Amino acid sequence: MTGSLQKAYSHRIGGVTYSFNGIVDLLAKATPRRSGDELAGCAAASDAERAAAQWALADVPLGVFLEELVVPYEDDEVTRLIIDSHDRVAFRMLSHLTVGGLRDWLLDVAAGTDPATQLTTVAGALTPEMVAAVSKIMRNQDLIAVARAASVTAAFRTTVGLPGRLSTRLQPNHPTDDPRGIAASTLDGLLLGCGDAVIGINPATDSPKATADLLYLLDDIRLRYEIPAQSCVLSHVTTTMELIGKGVPVDLVFQSIAGTQGANSSFGVDISLLREANAAGRSLGRGTVGNNVMYLETGQGSALSSGCHLGTGGAPVDQQTLETRAYAVARDLEPLLVNTVVGFIGPEYLYDGKQIIRAGLEDHFCGKLLGLPMGVDVCYTNHAEADQDDMDNLLTLLGAAGAAFVIAVPGADDVMLGYQSLSFHDALYVRQVLGLRPAPEFEAWLHRLGMTDRAGRILSIDIGESPLNALTAPPARVS
Repeated sequence: MTGSLQKAYSHRIGGVTYSFNGIVDLLAKATPRRSGDELAGCAAASDAERAAAQWALADVPLGVFLEELVVPYEDDEVTRLIIDSHDRVAFRMLSHLTVGGLRDWLLDVAAGTDPATQLTTVAGALTPEMVAAVSKIMRNQDLIAVARAASVTAAFRTTVGLPGRLSTRLQPNHPTDDPRGIAASTLDGLLLGCGDAVIGINPATDSPKATADLLYLLDDIRLRYEIPAQSCVLSHVTTTMELIGKGVPVDLVFQSIAGTQGANSSFGVDISLLREANAAGRSLGRGTVGNNVMYLETGQGSALSSGCHLGTGGAPVDQQTLETRAYAVARDLEPLLVNTVVGFIGPEYLYDGKQIIRAGLEDHFCGKLLGLPMGVDVCYTNHAEADQDDMDNLLTLLGAAGAAFVIAVPGADDVMLGYQSLSFHDALYVRQVLGLRPAPEFEAWLHRLGMTDRAGRILSIDIGESPLNALTAPPARVS
């Protein structure tokens, strides 16, 4: 299989015929406008060309994506994973469909009875390229309706992804990894019902000792207060594997991943290493309700930012298709958590609030349809044309779409990474407005401590009276 088969596609609008040179070019031109594709030189030149590409893409049979490969099979291990793991038996029920037909089928299923079972059945039949393609011809409401109908769960000490639940990553980052600052942020988040997906720290350095110190800190907090939650320090996977070998209390194994072999190499990983890390984490058996141990982050534009975004024939592949290919890597590892950091890379890739919102809904839809417990870091950088109103909008839409989790930081301002995300209060808002609840194990703990009522609503508690108030004086234990 060479992946070199390239056909020409075209569509005529208003007396003008628009032509597209192969599936890579067609996918790129059909993508809703975003600055990253313009930077890469693969975006449609006009709205008319974009509409023509979407019409042409809608008529492409799904089987084409198994023949006309976006990135060559012989050059890229992500492509090999996609093709070699494809469920050809399950694909028989969809093989007669075009991209447009798949859209219609998905919307019919979402509106029918027992959609979750039907969507789970076909998850292995769909390749990332098929899912990326159908997302490009769907409106925002289509992405939300289908994603909400899907159900994907994973578990460690808590269960994420259950219908009617929205979990949160409590992100207590600190610019110097100061234990008191991290503990204060953790207390703030716990008092507002956050942390049921993970209490996860981006460390200021990647040194094994600093990572170990933070892991001991979080594990001591968890044990002291019997919190049914998992912790993670987001160091490089090789650092975490080293600490596993030394007996450091590791719950989840983190790594950033991307949709091409080259981009993953720029992160210092390949599929073999990730599988080894997954096995190492699982060997510890630290989960109580499950043993999904991987925490993976992705983001549109990561392959382009590392110069690893070229596909068949040397043509640039659009960033959303490459993002969706990263979900094939994630799916292979059966993770507890996957999230796109949707606006983190900057306006060079997603220029404004509209592009960030669209990308967040696309990523969530594509990840969930491919069988992942998909979350989103609803975020933007300070030089993007976006603000917290845009984040409110995306958060609310993701809550309606059934996102597994979102990320929250004190005051929505990450003082270590220097970007804007969601606050703990934002997570509280969306749970209240949409009637969503934390993971059941975590919710039971909150209620046992008197922090919620029987309906799961967070109660107002004076910090001085909280059983968690000693967190402001964290243990001094280090590795």
